[in-house]
Amino acid sequence: MWNYSEKVKDHFFNPRNARVVDEANAIGDVGSLSCGDALRLMLRVDPENETILEAGFQTFGCGSAIASSSALTELIIGRTLAEAELVTNQQIADYLDGLPPQKMHCSVMGQEALHAAIANYRGLTLDDDHEEGALICKCFGVDEGHIRRAVLSNGLTTLEEVINYTKAGGGCTSCHEKIELALAAILASAPEVTAPLSTAKDPHWQEVMETITELRPHIQADGGDMSLVNVANHTVTVSLTGSCSGCMMTDMTLAWLQQKLMERTGCYMEVVAA
Repeated sequence: MWNYSEKVKDHFFNPRNARVVDEANAIGDVGSLSCGDALRLMLRVDPENETILEAGFQTFGCGSAIASSSALTELIIGRTLAEAELVTNQQIADYLDGLPPQKMHCSVMGQEALHAAIANYRGLTLDDDHEEGALICKCFGVDEGHIRRAVLSNGLTTLEEVINYTKAGGGCTSCHEKIELALAAILASAPEVTAPLSTAKDPHWQEVMETITELRPHIQADGGDMSLVNVANHTVTVSLTGSCSGCMMTDMTLAWLQQKLMERTGCYMEVVAA
């Protein structure tokens, strides 16, 4: 038996906003009934300031899926789309005082539904990563793009973590070798994803990783590179390589990142080099 927090139980037995939003102008559909989990997220967005006025959901899945969907609506009502877009699956899990590792894919489904709804409001279609030969798990229809997003967003480093966050490999297990090969390729191309999963539980981990990902192309254009080492107690440790290592502009690069992080998180963050 998995250990569910009292908040997970509360949001399962008393889900918030489990209803159809009649005047929804943003709808996100993710998952599949055939795979056991499906979620429709409906938003009513104020077109003048893009504030989410209402949010409702319909979920087909387990108690954790219902609780995660309920928590998501509570997190985003009253926020602008730009603010809601920054909500991560880890924040959904944290709002529920944690989810069992085997159920983290439920929070990922909530985050993906949110992104799909925002794209729908803006008249966009999310890029489809599923290409010929890219399907990794036939049992749950999980492709390499889905795995890549989960790995990069949550700092996953093991097969077990990928299964927990995506359900890929949770059925017949015949795709485990494919998952491991895909994981190795993803980690090799993204050296900043080197921290263990426990480190990603820092409340600012996701925001720090996203900020560094945004800044890296500018740093690489100057012949350098930056990777995330750790986030703890408002201190961000990064590794600088290439022309950034020991150059006269190192302090400016760290200060640049520090300023961006403080603007994004709204609190003081210290950035230091490993």
